[in-house]
Amino acid sequence: MFEHFYNEIFRSVIISFGSLFNGIEVHKKDADNDTFSIIKVPLSYGPTQKFLARMEQQADLNKPVQMTLPRMSFEFTDLSYDPSRKASQSQTFFKTESDGTKAKKVYLPVPYNMGFELSIMTKLNDDMLQITEQILPYFQPTYTLPIKMLGDLKETLNVPVQLENVSMEDDYEGNFDTRRALVYTFRFVAKTYLYGPIADVTDDIIKKVQVGYIAGQRGLRGTSYERDVTYKVVPRATKDYDGSEITTLAEDVDTTETVITVANGGSVTAKTYVYMGEEEIFVESISDNKLTVKRAQDKTTASAHVLGASVYSITSNDANFIDIGDNFGFDGSILWQIQIATLLM
Repeated sequence: MFEHFYNEIFRSVIISFGSLFNGIEVHKKDADNDTFSIIKVPLSYGPTQKFLARMEQQADLNKPVQMTLPRMSFEFTDLSYDPSRKASQSQTFFKTESDGTKAKKVYLPVPYNMGFELSIMTKLNDDMLQITEQILPYFQPTYTLPIKMLGDLKETLNVPVQLENVSMEDDYEGNFDTRRALVYTFRFVAKTYLYGPIADVTDDIIKKVQVGYIAGQRGLRGTSYERDVTYKVVPRATKDYDGSEITTLAEDVDTTETVITVANGGSVTAKTYVYMGEEEIFVESISDNKLTVKRAQDKTTASAHVLGASVYSITSNDANFIDIGDNFGFDGSILWQIQIATLLM
């Protein structure tokens, strides 16, 4: 029943969670409100008690440096099953490889909640307030963290990270040999999924669908119509999967502009789709480096893009990466034959 597999999901979530807080700074200002010192708050993995114990056990006040404050630490504290996000155990989803000839499948994942604690230790209350204000506005109370999982399958999962509560501890009582420990503890829950083993698909990959049906209708003066309709469709990717960057933006673009300037218009083909950020764009015509476009295609959302943003092409090769259940577009044709028969009155 059990076989060895390791998708590194726990590891990916732990690393991604820690990366949220590795750019926090504390600015020191003088009486004129000018910044004279910037401290990047160090972040490490480990329990808070470990760092507090170090402060208590090294009580030699003559040492020039005992521990640099402020500092932060985080740890993975608990794991629990989340039945509210359960999906069918028998369903699977598929991923095709880059050449489009092979595919892999995996059963739908199992929902689990990962508990985290982020501890902040400072000497001064103003340092603590600076750090806290750089964290709280992003959690309302959830921040969505995109994490790449499942290796070669290139599956990106949006993991909501929810702030549960904040506890404060200010241990200022004691004798003169006791150092002050100002500690804030933030408790988070990351709502992730666990995937099982990935298997190869032995069946052929369906890349084209053709549906035929006959529709009957009664007309005037006893005439009946039969329509033999055939609809053929081929999946078309609506986003870039293989990272094929063709140029970059030469200007900022807001959500309404339909003429955009790129660094190299010669690398773009008219009457094709390009992809920027999370927006699919159709290129109607090209004049030098200016593209006349239709924004927000295939139910994507028009968004602002900044100078230097990458412009990716959507080619037939991207269709090889389309996921089952993805909201992809179709190109196709409808062929029909009409047969007319006169009914005897």
